[in-house]
Amino acid sequence: MMQRIRDRFGASGVLEVDTPALSHYAISDTQIESLEIQESQVSQRPLFLQTSPEFCMKRLLSAGFPDIFTICRVFRDGESGRRHQPEFTMIEWYRLGMGLQEIIDDTLDVIYSALNVDPPGEKPEQNDYRHVFLEVAGVDPLTATIDELAAAAGADNDLKESVGNERDDWLDLLLATRVAPTFEKDRLTVLRHFPATQAALARLCPDDPRVADRFEIFVGPLELANGYVELTDAGEQLRRIGADNEDRRRRNRPVRPHDIALLGALEAGLPASAGVAMGFERLQMIHDGTDDIRDVVSFSFEADE
Repeated sequence: MMQRIRDRFGASGVLEVDTPALSHYAISDTQIESLEIQESQVSQRPLFLQTSPEFCMKRLLSAGFPDIFTICRVFRDGESGRRHQPEFTMIEWYRLGMGLQEIIDDTLDVIYSALNVDPPGEKPEQNDYRHVFLEVAGVDPLTATIDELAAAAGADNDLKESVGNERDDWLDLLLATRVAPTFEKDRLTVLRHFPATQAALARLCPDDPRVADRFEIFVGPLELANGYVELTDAGEQLRRIGADNEDRRRRNRPVRPHDIALLGALEAGLPASAGVAMGFERLQMIHDGTDDIRDVVSFSFEADE
C-alpha cells in the first residue's frame, strides 16, 4: 500500500520529503495534545514529538519547494484504543494552487490508489457540514446555542457537566454520535465547509466567512482524511494561536510554545496551496475489513502496559 501511494504521487510529480520528529514547538489546537520530553541532554527547553509534519512542510513550500508529500510517524497524547494509537503513520501532502473541490478530488484518487480499487460508479456523497447537521440532528451548527446542541444530543445532566460550555465540543460530540453514524457503511462520504471556529489552519471560505475551506472524508463513521485550503496570512495565524491558547487556559490545559519559524514562513510568503493529512493505518483497516486499529499494526501500544 505504501508503494502504491508513492507510485501515485510520483506519477503526479509530487516530491517526497522528510521532516523531523522532534521540535521545540507544539501545535496549539485544543483538540490535539503533544507528547512532551521535559528533560533532555540536548535542550534546555522541553521538546515535543510532532503531531503532524504540517509546520515543516509549509516551511518547505515557503522556501520554494513544489508539490510535496511525506509518509512519517507522528505522536499524539491521550489517544489509544480501537481507532487510535499514540504513535501512528501519517500521509501528508500539499498541492500548489488547488482549491477546495480540487483537493477533495485529489484525496479521493489517493484513497482509490492506496486501496488498489477503481473509482466506484456511484460517486462519494459530498455535503456541507451545516446541511448535514440540519438534516440529521435538526440544529444549525452555526447559530445553535449550547442548550440546543445538548438537547439534540439527548444529553442528561451528567453529560452536560462532562462536555461543559464549549460549543465546538458539543459539535464534535454530535458529529461523532449523531451525524457520522448515518454515513453509508461501504461508501466514502465527504463533509466540507466546517464552521469557522474549527478552521484550524484553513482559510475561511471566500463566499461565506462563517465557514472554512476544510473537509473530512469518512468511510462509514470512520474518518480517513482531513484537509483544507491553506491559510496564508501570518497575522491571522498568530491571532488563531492566541485564541487557541486562551481556550487552553479556560480548559486548564498546558499552553504550548508556538512555532515562530512557521509564522516567519507565512510572512515570507506561503504560496496558495491545499493540504491533506490521512492516517495510513485507517486505510489498512478499510482494506482489511476491521474496525480495530490494533489488527493492522505489528506492535500495538496498550495504555496499561
